[in-house]
Amino acid sequence: MSKYKVFLLRHGEGAWNKENRFCSWVDQKLSEDGIKEAQECGRLLKEQGYKFDMVFTSLLSRSIHTAWLVLEALGQEWVPVVKSWRLNERHYGALIGLNRAEMALNHGEEQVKQWRRSYDITPPPIDRSHPFYLEIYNDRRYSNCDVSKDNLPRSESLKQVLERLLPYWDSIVVPEIRSGRTVLISGHGNSCRALLKHLEGISDADIVNVTLPTGTPILLELDENLQCVRPRQLLGDQAKIQAAIKMVEDQGKAKRPA
Repeated sequence: MSKYKVFLLRHGEGAWNKENRFCSWVDQKLSEDGIKEAQECGRLLKEQGYKFDMVFTSLLSRSIHTAWLVLEALGQEWVPVVKSWRLNERHYGALIGLNRAEMALNHGEEQVKQWRRSYDITPPPIDRSHPFYLEIYNDRRYSNCDVSKDNLPRSESLKQVLERLLPYWDSIVVPEIRSGRTVLISGHGNSCRALLKHLEGISDADIVNVTLPTGTPILLELDENLQCVRPRQLLGDQAKIQAAIKMVEDQGKAKRPA
C-alpha cells in the first residue's frame, strides 16, 4: 500500500549534454532547451496539482537551476532547497570532457555503454594532468563538504555513487519523507538511477538498461519501509518521453563519416 510519494528529476539538458560530452562534475549551465524543459516540468507538475515541501539538489548549477525553474513555474519559490555534493552526478574520471560518440568510435559502443550504464565498472581516474582537474578540485563549493577535498572521488562506478548517496538519503531525506513532507530531488542521470536501483530493488545486471531523459519528473510511490509499491511513473507525454530516452541511449553510439 502506498504511504509516501517522492519525485525524482534529472535536470534539464545541460550545455555538454547538447554537445554529447561527459560532463560529470564540471559545472555546466543549462542549455536553452534545458531551461525550457525545466519550465515545462514545473508547469506539468502544477497542472497535476502537486505541491512540494522540500527540494534537494546537488552542488552543480544545472541541478540547482532546474529546481529554481520548476519551483518558479509552480509558484512555490519559497520552498526550501537543500544542496549536497552527495547528489552530484557520477564522477566519470578521465572521461570528463570527452565526446561519447567519438569514444564509441575509438573504443567500441559496448565499452562506452559499460562506462555509462554498468553498476560496478569504474572509468579511469582523473589526475592533475587532466584539463578540468583544477576547475573541479579548486572550486570553493567543495570546501565545506562533510568529507575533505582529498577524500572526494576521482572516478566512480554507479555502485560507488549509491554508496556515497545512501547515507545522505537515510539521514537527511528520509526523515523529511517520514514526517509527511512531499520531496522533490533534482538530481542527475546517475544519482537518480542509483536511487532508483535502491528503491525499486533493480538488479546489478538490469540497471544497465535504465535510461532517464532530462527534464522528466518521476513519481515514486513508497510503502512504510520506503520501498516502491508500483513501477516508477514518468510523467508527461509518453511518446515524447520514449523519444527522449532513445536520444539519450543513442548518445553512446558511434557516428561514422558518411
